[in-house]
Amino acid sequence: VQLQASGGGLVQVGGSLRLSCSAPGTITSVFRANGMGWYRQAPGKERELVATITGSHSATYGDSVKGRFTISRDNSRKTVSLQMNSLKPDDTAVYYCNAKRGMNEVWGQGTQVTVSS
Repeated sequence: VQLQASGGGLVQVGGSLRLSCSAPGTITSVFRANGMGWYRQAPGKERELVATITGSHSATYGDSVKGRFTISRDNSRKTVSLQMNSLKPDDTAVYYCNAKRGMNEVWGQGTQVTVSS
């Protein structure tokens, strides 16, 4: 699995952004078998979980984004998205797409999200 992330940018407090991650070279059945997720890392901080979603669309969220962010996936298109609403300055970070299957884990390149106050 190789992952390509996009959609980051600069947004004002309270605004919205949508991140996308695709796995264009992956067989659909392999993509479906992977748990997908978004993580983020702010300067000087450890990487933290934002949200994950299973192949059957069961989602979990980090406490700091519950109720504001929504993760989704389209297995036929081999994409996973993160809709981010009501953005706060603390959401500023590099966001990373992740694919996990058993002991195997793949990270996409990060995409910068900056929330200005």
